[in-house]
Amino acid sequence: MYNPQEQFALSNPISIITGKDPKDFTREDLIKVIIEKKIERVAFHYTGIDGKIKELRIPITNRQQAESILTDGERVDGSSLFKGIVDAGKSDLYVVPVYKSAFFNPFVEGSLDFICRFVDKDGQLANFAPDNILLNAVNLFRKETGMDLKALGELEFFLMYDNETDLFPAQKQKGYHAAAPFVKTGKVLSEMLRYITQLCGHVKYAHHEVGYMDYVESDFPEIRGKKAEQVEVEFLPMPIEEMADVLVLSRWIIRNVAYRHNMTATFVPKLENGHAGNGMHVHMLACKDGKNAMVDANGELSEVAKTMIGGLCNYAPSITAFGNTVSASYLRLVPHQEAPTKVCWSAMNRSALIRVPLGWTNVNNLASLVNPQQVEKSEKFDSKQTIELRSPDGSCNTHLLMAAIATAVEWGFEHQKEALELAAASHVKVNIHDTNTDDLAELATSCAESAEILLKSRDLYERKGIFPPQVISNQAKMLQNENDSDLNKRLMALPDDEKLKESRRVMHRDIHKH
Repeated sequence: MYNPQEQFALSNPISIITGKDPKDFTREDLIKVIIEKKIERVAFHYTGIDGKIKELRIPITNRQQAESILTDGERVDGSSLFKGIVDAGKSDLYVVPVYKSAFFNPFVEGSLDFICRFVDKDGQLANFAPDNILLNAVNLFRKETGMDLKALGELEFFLMYDNETDLFPAQKQKGYHAAAPFVKTGKVLSEMLRYITQLCGHVKYAHHEVGYMDYVESDFPEIRGKKAEQVEVEFLPMPIEEMADVLVLSRWIIRNVAYRHNMTATFVPKLENGHAGNGMHVHMLACKDGKNAMVDANGELSEVAKTMIGGLCNYAPSITAFGNTVSASYLRLVPHQEAPTKVCWSAMNRSALIRVPLGWTNVNNLASLVNPQQVEKSEKFDSKQTIELRSPDGSCNTHLLMAAIATAVEWGFEHQKEALELAAASHVKVNIHDTNTDDLAELATSCAESAEILLKSRDLYERKGIFPPQVISNQAKMLQNENDSDLNKRLMALPDDEKLKESRRVMHRDIHKH
């Protein structure tokens, strides 16, 4: 709960001005901010079918204009934002600001910015827009289960830069939680973290990840010869529809900060063979009456959690169509790289598709173990237990991926007996590479295969009107355009040097995608 008397260095600046939690922002609050901070322009942001954030800047000269734009939004060309889905003959859409998303743009002085929703000519949420598809899926989940669905994402990316010093060199595949001076991008990461926290809140932590490359080999001049450090920003759980907005906005912040420092930030799934890839893992949990429902009274994984796992297992082969959308995605999903290849789940096994991480279950006040002077105990917080889907990567269409996840777990509760059976059959208790996995379903090995699976499974998504048919068809077409049905076969037929060069070409062509 927001307490206006408690202001921290990274508190939401607009909350400080208004004395309100963002969810309580009103139009009058925002006009007050515009006047008090002498705002020159309002900027609207929204996500097109390509998964990237868009922007519309609107200069503000008087109260009437401010009231108008905050009341009814503005008009945009839907056929440009949703190519292949919206016909050019009837393409106009409205973009309407979500008040609680308001933030000061850290890259443009005097700008008050918003995340927007797409509204059609009849004043209804446009059903083909990815963010509205997600809202549709979430509302169905809530209606059918009486629970709320929360999620948190993990953004992994490489920061690539020119470095003129060889002092304190980092080591290949040993960057996990590395600190300065062995990593050189700590200040840039701190700047990213400050902006993301102030704009979005709900940041859990940031750290350097496993990957490090001293010299990037590439045919692309922009990244050739750069050093590359892998970084991760992880979030705290929030409603899954809000998490999708936050992830897209955070990518925008990360890229802009990197650009400011003459660096390249890339979420590409794979940068080099033999080096860590960039995942975008998604943790999720269901809440009942405001309480985490993922553990039972004995602290064991609950039936709710296992039902969700079963739903995800049923949908997993087709979820790659939204979570792994470029050919390079399938150069990451290979054995022995902490990336899944089979449909299974396990406690803490990082090679499983679905992981059940530690969740502070049945433990509390751990600091007392190492701080015996802390006599006063803190009240026990709610369980932090989640389940983690590890297949998605940085190429994902974030809103469609989250919509697919919400649809999958809702299916689990609608078919609970079958979902629990799937969960039981796909449970792996040992290292995934130390057991026979012949009975487990496999993930796709190419965009072409993902498209084929999606088209065969489209009823899973189109049921109850969650995903419009044209969105499924468009997603499949986009995957098919990667033309990678025989990619692995082609790569294996090449001499080693040519194989490596062609693999890099496939990976690096998507440096800035999504």
